[in-house]
Amino acid sequence: MLETLLQGVLLGGLYTLFALGQSLMFGVMRLTNTAQGDFIILGAFAVIAGVSMTGASVPWLVVLAVLPLAFGFGYLLQRHVLNGTLGKDPLPSLVVTFGLSIVIQNLLLELFSADPRAIEVGALATASVPLGDTLALGDTLALGALPLVILAVAVAATGAMQWMFTRTPLGRTFRAVSDDREIAELMGLKAKQVYALATGIAFVLIAIAGALQGMRTTVSPSDGPLLLLFAFEAVIIGGMGSFWGTLAGAMILGIAQQIGFRIDPGWGIWFGHLVFLAVLVLRPQGLFPKTR
Repeated sequence: MLETLLQGVLLGGLYTLFALGQSLMFGVMRLTNTAQGDFIILGAFAVIAGVSMTGASVPWLVVLAVLPLAFGFGYLLQRHVLNGTLGKDPLPSLVVTFGLSIVIQNLLLELFSADPRAIEVGALATASVPLGDTLALGDTLALGALPLVILAVAVAATGAMQWMFTRTPLGRTFRAVSDDREIAELMGLKAKQVYALATGIAFVLIAIAGALQGMRTTVSPSDGPLLLLFAFEAVIIGGMGSFWGTLAGAMILGIAQQIGFRIDPGWGIWFGHLVFLAVLVLRPQGLFPKTR
């Protein structure tokens, strides 16, 4: 059970990265990005293509090169496409992002086919960190080095986002526009530009999530909807717009899935859905709703 809980926490780190961009976009502009999972897969394939074209033996350098491209793509997408969908009615943004998900999936199928791909990270993929002997059987308990790196990145990204929102002028700008767009614009802020900056940052997080997903396992063009589901469940469980809540929700989801897998190999994903449904029924605002 200790191993199951630890593996759930590690899986929750990956789900945190899936969900942080969604949490940011909803927290600033109340926009639910239904193409979140497909953008994550697009980020993974961007790194795969970069490694293939450059022949780089160190994929981390390609990841660093992709991040500013992801920011620019997110900024332009929000400025020229998604800003036109914002308003009291959430349907236009849902329809547009759903259309984007279909376009991305078919584009990736045309360019890369349906074959699963992965980002090679050498010895890191199989390296492990021993934690000592378990009390019950005397076996050595070890955790994968790459999942630990992913967890560290997730915690660091969550802390950085929380710090940015609470301690920086940009964060105060995001909060002002989120709380009351009209008053913020009367004070001189340009809401559409602020939204574009928020989406640019969200897409950096999405690119990081895609790269780490491609390093941890194989990815294919059709994986996006499932990743969107995990991201959405993590955000809802934790509380919409709350970064630490998103981290907690992702951990709960990961642990629930690992417990389900431990009971029966076919129960893992379903067990996570049950926890999500229970939170949705008993506490629809999430366990840790948005706080300033």
